[in-house]
Amino acid sequence: MPLDAVCLLATVREINARTVEGRIDKIYQPERDEIVLSIRLMRGGVKLLLSAGAGSPRMHFIEKGRENPSAPPMFCMLLRKHLQGAKIVSVTSPDMERMAIITCDTVDEMGVPSKKYLAVELMGKYSNIILYDADGRILDALKRVDGDTSGKRQVLPGLFYRMPPPQDKLNLLEVSQAGVAAAIRAADEETGVDRWLLNHFKGLSPLLCRELACRACGETEKPMHDLTDSERSSLADVLADFVQMIEENRLKPYLLTKSTDGTVFDFTVMPVKQYGDLMENTQADSFSQMLAEFYEKKSNTERIRHHAANMTHTLQNARDRMRRKLAAQRKELSDSQNRDKFKRRGDLITANLYQIEPGSRKVKVIDYYDPACPEVELNLDVRLTPQQNAQRQFKLYAKAKNAEEHLTQQIAQGEQELQYLDSVLEAITEAENLTDLAQIHEELVKTGYLSAKQDKKKRRNAKPVQGKPFHYKTTDGFDVFAGKNNTQNDLLTLKTAFKRDMWFHTQKIHGSHVILVCDGREPTNEAMTEAAEIAAWHSQARGSAQIPVDYSQVRNIKKPNGAKPGMVIYHVYQTAYVTPDEKKIEKLRVE
Repeated sequence: MPLDAVCLLATVREINARTVEGRIDKIYQPERDEIVLSIRLMRGGVKLLLSAGAGSPRMHFIEKGRENPSAPPMFCMLLRKHLQGAKIVSVTSPDMERMAIITCDTVDEMGVPSKKYLAVELMGKYSNIILYDADGRILDALKRVDGDTSGKRQVLPGLFYRMPPPQDKLNLLEVSQAGVAAAIRAADEETGVDRWLLNHFKGLSPLLCRELACRACGETEKPMHDLTDSERSSLADVLADFVQMIEENRLKPYLLTKSTDGTVFDFTVMPVKQYGDLMENTQADSFSQMLAEFYEKKSNTERIRHHAANMTHTLQNARDRMRRKLAAQRKELSDSQNRDKFKRRGDLITANLYQIEPGSRKVKVIDYYDPACPEVELNLDVRLTPQQNAQRQFKLYAKAKNAEEHLTQQIAQGEQELQYLDSVLEAITEAENLTDLAQIHEELVKTGYLSAKQDKKKRRNAKPVQGKPFHYKTTDGFDVFAGKNNTQNDLLTLKTAFKRDMWFHTQKIHGSHVILVCDGREPTNEAMTEAAEIAAWHSQARGSAQIPVDYSQVRNIKKPNGAKPGMVIYHVYQTAYVTPDEKKIEKLRVE
């Protein structure tokens, strides 16, 4: 759901209460449409995320910092110039508008005290972050809007800042209760109650409109002209109570999760009853926590997917080429299995040379390979002598025989390469940040799938990217590590782990190498089971039941010479069948 004006108002009140009198310590722009303000407070500090992304515009506190580009963008440098060290005076939101204004006290280039304003407009594809001064002149914006882009409202440095055009709708906070009741009594549209609320009152999301309609009428889409006087009165009372909740700041953050699988579905400012038992209402500790939980995982996944798009495209093309090549090789190998027919023809021609006239197109011979010795007809090439026709058949036989040997070897190599490409594609889905992707990029450059020409100079003296594997701790205190990519898998299994540690991997399924660190202790059955579940979770079989996981001591794991990254062999092992549970594994995670 988009962040509506009601939820934004509650979030802004929460942000204002916490950041007033705080100072903007650092400013980052980790993505093209995201700004992070690091705010220093009397006790500790907070990080405030401002996102103007079309798909998920929002503002809220975040716990973890974001990875930043090596060179800050121009808008970030401008914000640092004007706002770094500034004191936050207030964070406000115009009533029922999807925007917030951060007012700051700062000093100009001459040291004269001045005010600066950061307008955060969160309106879908029109979202923007705009910095303007006390005179109302725009200093710059995250997204500049010129006359070619919009004929109604330009956002360019030097122009005066103007609020977004108002919607032709009523503001619930400005209309009296009697006015709202009169509008409801006069409504006679065929549209449902939820759609009528959405069309007549600004700042309400479709979810809120459906919930208000459900509380008033017992259903969400009942046409307005079918409402009874009692239902119209009930709708007016529900809206009055809702307005009172906003004015008294009694809004609470609620996450909606599906009862079937526990996945996050939506969020709002009050318990939702319209879905019945299909959804669970979970109250979060704060609006920032709620928004972070809802957006951060989705946003991070999209960011990783965006940065990995080129790698994924290259790998998928290479995988498709390899599949086509293997299909052709397997067909050629199948054809070579019938090579004995060439030797048979050559022998029959050789045995009947005495009766073949030069330039003959066909010859009838006795097939002594068949116990019945039938007479068969063989085709000849008129351009060749009888001896050359026989030699040609023997050459075709030798070629097919050599092809079987070479094709068998090439198919085995191709299948290994196909497995490697699948493993890298799986590793991309496991990547949690840009460092993980950079490590995969390095691996693909080394293996020749990606070219290093474009940044050859940059990489010549660059240190290898150091990514961190997944770290878990079992219920009884054993450390467990899982590689996020082939480079980390090799490092964990062949360099970091001790010989007596336990190694886990899904059987014949692409996934992470998982190491259970024993530290000289005998691993418990519980630790072994949880390590196997972690290996099953970090594999292509995630979400399946009874996943086979092979396990053995690290001493039994070997890497053949010349093998691709992440490829190992083992012969001494046992197999466990486990069904991983996401919630349980998340509880075991350390980092």
